[in-house]
Amino acid sequence: MNAVQRSGHVLTVEIATSIADEALAELCEATNAAIAEGGGFGWVQAQDRAALARHFRGVLLVPDRTLFLARLDGEVVGSAQLVRPPKNNEAQAFAAQLTHAYIAPYARGHGLARALVTRAEEHAAAMGFRVLNLDVRETQTRAIALFESLGYRRWGTHPAYARVEGRTVAGHFYYKLLEPGRGRSTESLMGGA
Repeated sequence: MNAVQRSGHVLTVEIATSIADEALAELCEATNAAIAEGGGFGWVQAQDRAALARHFRGVLLVPDRTLFLARLDGEVVGSAQLVRPPKNNEAQAFAAQLTHAYIAPYARGHGLARALVTRAEEHAAAMGFRVLNLDVRETQTRAIALFESLGYRRWGTHPAYARVEGRTVAGHFYYKLLEPGRGRSTESLMGGA
């Protein structure tokens, strides 16, 4: 767990291997707040707490997923998932996917989203991944600004990516080259990509 003190608040990002009931309740509340605000999750309508609890407990059971929890002063206020490619996908074994990254609206403005994404990147690089991919709805302008400020490169746009409130919205696809702890840079291995 990495803890940082900023503006009188304690920010932490941790990898979850289990979730206590209180933390799970906080996570469900934060998730619904993010959904209601229009960002960070595939759901577009707030979900029943039991459904969200099943979802997050299920995430912990999937070997190819890592769940990161973001805390503000000890309370869970967001999360992200790192998804590793399946073992039978050797051709893309160097790349992981960042998904469902969000901070509840009531906990924004402290740098926690940046810390959450950075922690996921560091973990992915430490696991040997050289590329981190993600996608985001065009309506999630704060997330787009964050990812672009962190060096993610947009490589494409899908014009019919999602349906939100009865309308079709585009989605943007991003990647970031991750640098290993030592050795040749990712960019040099990919021919200056």
